[in-house]
Amino acid sequence: AEGSDDAEVTVVTVGPEDARDALRKALSMGADKAVHVEDDDLHGTDVMGTSLVLARAIEKTGFDLVVCGMASTDGGMGVLPALLAERLGVPQVTLLSEVSVADGTVAGRRDGDAATERLEASLPAVVSVTDQSGEARYPSFKGIMAAKKKPVESLDLDDLDLEAEEVGLEGAWTVVESAQARPARSAGTVVKDEGEGGKQLAEFLAGQKFI
Repeated sequence: AEGSDDAEVTVVTVGPEDARDALRKALSMGADKAVHVEDDDLHGTDVMGTSLVLARAIEKTGFDLVVCGMASTDGGMGVLPALLAERLGVPQVTLLSEVSVADGTVAGRRDGDAATERLEASLPAVVSVTDQSGEARYPSFKGIMAAKKKPVESLDLDDLDLEAEEVGLEGAWTVVESAQARPARSAGTVVKDEGEGGKQLAEFLAGQKFI
């Protein structure tokens, strides 16, 4: 929490060498220190392995509140916060559009399609936030310069007491068996409306099992 003398923000990531760029950006936005988990044996790790590595790193660092995003841009599964909470043995409050912390409790608002929920949990806890949870923050020149002096701790699997078989492709629960380029876009069906356009459209949609 900005302005709180007793609050310390640590950013943590698992990834290759260039993942440090994201950590430096977070430090320039105001975080106090960073932890980077990097190990060649992590290549091919899926969300199960990533959650295990993050949990070990967070336990080693110490925490009161873990804040995650809503989903990664590559996998897009959105389940890591729940897996992390389970591994850490703490409550989870996910997909929050608004978050507050006071008196040992984290509280927030989750906006759904049909209802809005108010949720809270005792600390320590894991929360995940949506892109509606706050104003975007950008690095300032002062922040960028200050970030160069902030500590970035490097950890590998040995530091986290993890074996290579527990992560990477060998430890992954999911495997990509094949991938292919998206086919070129073909010309669509053109319907000339002479009074039967609506009917033809409905037949087309039904044929594609859209309705």
